Amino acid sequence: MTDSAFATDPFVRDSVENWLRELGSIKRLAPKTLEAYGRDIGQFMSFLSGHMGGAVTLAFLKDLRGADIRAFMAERRNDSLGSRSLARVLSSLRSYFQFLEREGILTSEALNVIRSPKIPRTLPKALTVIEAKQAVSMAGEREDRPWVAARDMAVIALCYGAGLRISEALALRKADLESTTLRVTGKGGKVRMVPLIASVRAFIDSYLGLLPFAVNTDEPMFRAIRGGVLGPRPIQARMELLRSALGLPQTATPHALRHSFATHLLGKGGDLRAIQELLGHASLSTTQIYTAVDTERLLESYALAHPRG
Repeated sequence: MTDSAFATDPFVRDSVENWLRELGSIKRLAPKTLEAYGRDIGQFMSFLSGHMGGAVTLAFLKDLRGADIRAFMAERRNDSLGSRSLARVLSSLRSYFQFLEREGILTSEALNVIRSPKIPRTLPKALTVIEAKQAVSMAGEREDRPWVAARDMAVIALCYGAGLRISEALALRKADLESTTLRVTGKGGKVRMVPLIASVRAFIDSYLGLLPFAVNTDEPMFRAIRGGVLGPRPIQARMELLRSALGLPQTATPHALRHSFATHLLGKGGDLRAIQELLGHASLSTTQIYTAVDTERLLESYALAHPRG
């Protein structure tokens, strides 16, 4: 929240810090989400400071008008911010002012007259079953170090075979492995159990058998070349090589494998509620987007195969 450090009086600055602390400790928002919210409020306070010609005070926040919010949003749009990012900015502002109201600090009606930007609906880009299987089986190609090849195959197998986010896969510990299930810590620290199919377990066991570093059961088990905790970039780079080798689209990323997991399950008659649990979605409406993906794929097949298509 560096922008607001010079743009607010101490009381307002403290209120922002308390709000962010609540989001982290009670609502357990992810660190990157907290960072984005803090940045949004910092930019807002900086804008208001220039708008009013001085440090932002509670009195000014209390007298805030809808026109002030619109002016700030217009400035952010002029900075080439897209609708999705603008919607997040507005969500940050609403969250902060709701906090002020809950704490009995002030009440403002300014945000009630602001509509959220319309966000164009984008469907996840899933790979075909053959493409996804090839991505997993060939993830170790052109890698001279057997343990690195096994590592990349295991992580990519987890994205497709268990539907994990790449961050969830990289955070796995040996202690999270059970005979037929995985204990996965998702967004907001929520823990879910995911089935561990035999082929994915085999990839993990192969990696652990080749791993040249000693890793405790309570530490992330996927390791970088020098033994540190593995970050996402090497796996993303591996997918880039696979895109080139297999002729996959630019949308073929580790996260696309998670989309493929959900889409292929649904296509085989998987229950939407069960898929929601497997993906760790808080809301069923988030999972329902895959019904549109499956319908779109069905219509494409129909158009290609039907004599009158």
